[in-house]
Amino acid sequence: MSQADSAPSAEYGAAVESLAARLLDALRGTGHSASLAVHVDGAADTKAALAAVRVLGPDVFAPALLASTAFGPDDWDVVAEALSVFPASPEDPPEMVCLGQATNALLTRFAPGADRSRDPAIEEQADREPGVPLLPETLHWRPWSQGMARLSSLALPGLPGPVTEQAVRRVTALKRGLTRSMLRRDYPTAARLARWAALVQSRGAALPGLDTEPVVEHLELCGAVGARTVLDIEIAALLIPGRQERKGCGA
Repeated sequence: MSQADSAPSAEYGAAVESLAARLLDALRGTGHSASLAVHVDGAADTKAALAAVRVLGPDVFAPALLASTAFGPDDWDVVAEALSVFPASPEDPPEMVCLGQATNALLTRFAPGADRSRDPAIEEQADREPGVPLLPETLHWRPWSQGMARLSSLALPGLPGPVTEQAVRRVTALKRGLTRSMLRRDYPTAARLARWAALVQSRGAALPGLDTEPVVEHLELCGAVGARTVLDIEIAALLIPGRQERKGCGA
């Protein structure tokens, strides 16, 4: 999406933070609704707002996937417009290609009138992803975990694929990357890797020696700086099996 680079960096960053804050409110059931259409229509710079939709990619569907909020035809139009205004470019890094394909798959799933119960677009994409570059299976855990952090928007329920399957297989590398980022107080990276840790845990994979829930609680207390990082932390929290029930019981 090289066209997005034409926006001033400060304006571009502010647009991403603004959209992340709206998605966060929708996940928490507070403040703004999840409506992308309302958000983009009310933005001072429509193009920057669309660029933010393109950058956050699969995460714009997080309220619908995690909190069962409505994703209406107007929202569908916004994502489709963002993909049209900022199409894939040969200059895009591999992770942007991967995230763009996942966004397209979710857009097909949430198309007006589509049967969402079978998720055929996502199932098909998971089976046929030769164009999606995966991190090499034998890559050292440090660069591998850094790459997985860049792909954290794929760490959502109902979005299977080879990246998720690799996260399940490489839990030791994931654990090391998350531990390292926490020790370095690199909370944005830690929040992104915590999403993967919570997701693989929800799929039944064990992370020996690492309890994801206290990590997320620490991030909630110490790492909540910037709406996008807080959004990652909130998604990680929602992915932890049983956490919401325990919180509701005062545990």
